[in-house]
Amino acid sequence: MHDIHTPADVLFILLGAVLILAMHAGFAFLELGTVRSKNQVNALVKILCDFAVSTLGYFLIGYGISYGVRFFGPATALSHDHGYELTRFFFLLTFAAATPAIVSGGIAERVRFYPQLLATFLVVGFLYPVFEHLAWDGGWGWQAWLQHRFGAPFHDFAGSVVVHAFGGWIALAAVLLLGARHDRYSHSGRVAAHPPSSIPFLALGAWTLVVGWFGFNVMSAQTLDRISGLVAMNSLMAMAGGTLAALFAGRNDPGFVHNGALAGLVAICAGSDVMHPLGALVTGAIAGALFVWLFTLTQNRWRIDDVLGVWPLHGLCGTWGGIAAGIFGITALGGMGGVSIVSQLIGTAVGIGIAFCGGGIIYGAVKLCFGLRLSQEEEYNGADLSIHRIGATPEPEVR
Repeated sequence: MHDIHTPADVLFILLGAVLILAMHAGFAFLELGTVRSKNQVNALVKILCDFAVSTLGYFLIGYGISYGVRFFGPATALSHDHGYELTRFFFLLTFAAATPAIVSGGIAERVRFYPQLLATFLVVGFLYPVFEHLAWDGGWGWQAWLQHRFGAPFHDFAGSVVVHAFGGWIALAAVLLLGARHDRYSHSGRVAAHPPSSIPFLALGAWTLVVGWFGFNVMSAQTLDRISGLVAMNSLMAMAGGTLAALFAGRNDPGFVHNGALAGLVAICAGSDVMHPLGALVTGAIAGALFVWLFTLTQNRWRIDDVLGVWPLHGLCGTWGGIAAGIFGITALGGMGGVSIVSQLIGTAVGIGIAFCGGGIIYGAVKLCFGLRLSQEEEYNGADLSIHRIGATPEPEVR
């Protein structure tokens, strides 16, 4: 009997997992460069611990819900087929763990450390796998129903909705439950500006994410025989479109420029395997401009204190990506076909609904049972003091 998967498949998906693992360093440095200096250590520790907790939640519970596979048998059974399923778990874990990493940026600077870790476990162990099972494993006949009713299933090749929109809409629920930072908005209507503490670190985080994103998208093929250079080209074009749109819409602001590249990549994930490169360019450009406009509106008009703008960046640009796959993926616009705009709208709406409602329940329960918000004194002194002080250089005594 021949193995189903070759050693080359195992290496291929392992390299993808490593690239996406590196993206979590990108999340960390993006948050590090955006938050105020007093919260930088907290940001670094939080992202790493979130990933560790995500690993346990996905191993013990989440992966079994998503794909019906559990790893409690003997090692001899687990190593079958060159251990491909184990490596696939690692690869898909990096996607699942991106959800709390996205949330982390929205709730930064005023969330308690250990309650946030509990919420992470619940999100990755229970909530995220529900929609992953629906969208990527054909769970409960949902995709078959969309195929029968509208001619095509919901298409999300690399997670515009499954990962990014899902994380962004959970973040919105968490941000609304937490409320704004104490000094962010005044009763007189003044908005206190909190500029990024380090543009170089912000840029390093963005570049790390950009590089890793080619593993995120291209290696979503999951086997070597399904790899497509079209995915790489479309990712590149969307990144370029998002960067340039944010450059002009954001009036040369470096924070907008670097996040514009990420907005384009968020939006292209869903349709990167079916769009024409020109469609990818337009998709990315719309996402870059959308991020600039909605970040400004969210922060200043609606007074939603989303520190890194993860709801506009991931939640709304991911939503746009799910819809864009149904527009630019059709053959009339140069795409590969096999998509339905109705299925895309339904699938995207279902993902948003599960994320926002489920996120509200999880973070609301944690808030009710354990408390989620730092005290005003703790927030003033810098994130969660017990974590902020880890590795921190003592400030010089003022005489």
